[in-house]
Parts: sequence; structure tokens; C-alpha cells
Amino acid sequence: MKKSLLALAALTAFTGVASAQSSVTLFGIIDASVRNVKESSGSLKTLSTDGMGSSRLGLRGTEDIGGGLRAGFWLEGSVNVDVGGGQKTAATGPVGSSAGGQDWQRRATVSLLGGFGEIRLGRDYTPDFWNHTVFDPFGTNGVGSSTNVFDASGSGATTVVRANNSLGYFLPGGLGGVYGQVMLSAGEGAVGNKHMGFRIGYAAGPLNVAFAYGKTSAQESSPSIDWKRFNLAGSYNLGFMTAMFQYIKSDTSGGSADGRELNNILLGANIKAGAGTVKVSYVKADGDGKTAGEKARDATQLAFGYQHPLSKRTSLYAHYARVSNKDGANFTASNTGPTAAQALGKGSTGYEFGINHSF
Repeated sequence: MKKSLLALAALTAFTGVASAQSSVTLFGIIDASVRNVKESSGSLKTLSTDGMGSSRLGLRGTEDIGGGLRAGFWLEGSVNVDVGGGQKTAATGPVGSSAGGQDWQRRATVSLLGGFGEIRLGRDYTPDFWNHTVFDPFGTNGVGSSTNVFDASGSGATTVVRANNSLGYFLPGGLGGVYGQVMLSAGEGAVGNKHMGFRIGYAAGPLNVAFAYGKTSAQESSPSIDWKRFNLAGSYNLGFMTAMFQYIKSDTSGGSADGRELNNILLGANIKAGAGTVKVSYVKADGDGKTAGEKARDATQLAFGYQHPLSKRTSLYAHYARVSNKDGANFTASNTGPTAAQALGKGSTGYEFGINHSF
């Protein structure tokens, strides 16, 4: 039976109104790997998830409502394959513990679409993070993710990846390769969630370039705290490989982290190797701020990987990354390393072997 029909049946069981949809699709990714991360405090071997792609379960659908308009919805939640639960949070425990039940914390949106573009409401990726993940050879997943040497520490921002309570607008297609989006997110009294951002890009032929900006009002009361991220990125398809570049600047104004900055540069590529793909990236982090420690938050990461498809929907992969920290930095090759604090100036190494299946 087609997966769309299965999804329709599943949604009917939950709501009883799925039959009103023109189309409903059940989709997801299941990704698991054997991972080892070594830091100054020791090493930790884990059965982890999200090495090549973020494990997820989702439902999406559209309805033709006439007049050239369509209504759409998207519900997508994390799946932690290692423990069989939903998204892990501070409340549900560290790696290896039992995670909470399924939720829709990856994306939960409803949309109105037409020739004007798309108006989207709900929880969604911020525009500046879209740039970050699209132009990373590792897709900001696993031990090779460029986010290993990127953070918003001290800012209080909760919108580094996604924003709640958001209103977004996306440009329509057919604009000669130009694409873009704008997002506004209401804080609703939650610290670190008031956000505004935009993304504008151009994709035609082998070239794809985009600029994105985001600002989070992490604290509106005195002292006010703002966290900002700029991202200029691009890729070029040479046939045998796709080269990628990113420049990211994040900074905090106000509060105890006032003046703290982190600048990241990424150079990377996805290279064809027979039926598979070789992934490589070099990321440099350059810290700045008012103190010697903030200025010494420098690090580099070198990552390599290989992805081998077994079919259109299933792949095996292997990744390796090495993070080298200067005296003011303690970045690690994954968020699934030893639980003890990583010492400043010490390096971190990570590798993983896994399988990824999409449906």
C-alpha cells in the first residue's frame, strides 16, 4: 500500500478529519551509528543517532482550496533511535537514558500557499540556520558538523536552530533563481525566543549563494541582551564535486557576555567517488571580546567522511573529525562525548560508522 494512504489512515486515527486533505504523506529518516568521542576527560563509546541525517518522523499535507490557493501543514518530530524515544531535553536526560515521548519539536507549521509565495506559521528553522546547514558538507550532523566549533554561549538565545511562535514569508518560485524568506517570532514572555531574521539567495545552474541574518532579543528587561548571527555562504557544482564556503559571525551585546564574538570560516566539498561521496571540511573559529579568554576562543576542525548508497533510500557512512582548541576554547567533536567538562586548550577526536534509511 502506498505510504500516502498509510499516512492518511494514521492521521485519521488521530483526528478523524484527514479525509479532507488533498494529499497526506508520512515521511522520516532513521539514522544510527556506533560513535566514539575522545576528549581531555576521557573517551566515550555510544550507539548514537543523527550521524548523517537527523532521525525524524513526520506528516505533511496540502489541500487545494480554490482560487489558486493551497493550505498546507507539516508536523515533524525527532526520533532518538538509540533509546526509542522522542526529542531528548535536559528533562529527559543525557545520552543513554530513556527519552521522552514523541512530540513535534522539529517543525510544526500551517501554511497558505499561492502565486504570492507562502505564509507559514508555527515552529520552524530560523533563516540564518538554514544557511548554516545547507552549505555544510556534513549537513550540521554527526562528528563532522560545523556546529561543533560554533556556539551562542552567554547570549541566552534559544533560537540558534529553530524559533517558536513564528510568522514567516517565503518568496514564490519562478523569480529567475532568486529565493528568500523573512521570519518574525514572538517572545511571548519566554526568555531568548523573540527573533527576527531573513535570508536571500540566488540559485541557477551550478551556483548557489545566499546571505542570512538573525537577531534574537535574549532579554528585553534591563540590561537588554541581543544575539546576532550573519551568514554568507555559497556552493558551486563542478560536476565531479560540489565546493562549499561559509563565513559566519555571531556576537552578543548586553549582559555578562557583552562584546563576545565568534567568527567561523568553512571550506568544504562533497566529492563523487564511484557510487559514493567523499565529504571533507575545514572550519576555523576565531573568538573575540573584552577579555583575554574570549579573544583566545580559537579552534579549528578538520573532518572527513564517506557515504556509500546501498539503494536510493539507504546508505552506509563513516565520519572522522579532529578539533584543535587554543587556550580559551573547549569545543568538542560531538555533543555525545564524556560528561566531564572539556579542559580549555585540549583537543577532541570523534569517529562514527552508521546506517541511514529514509522513507
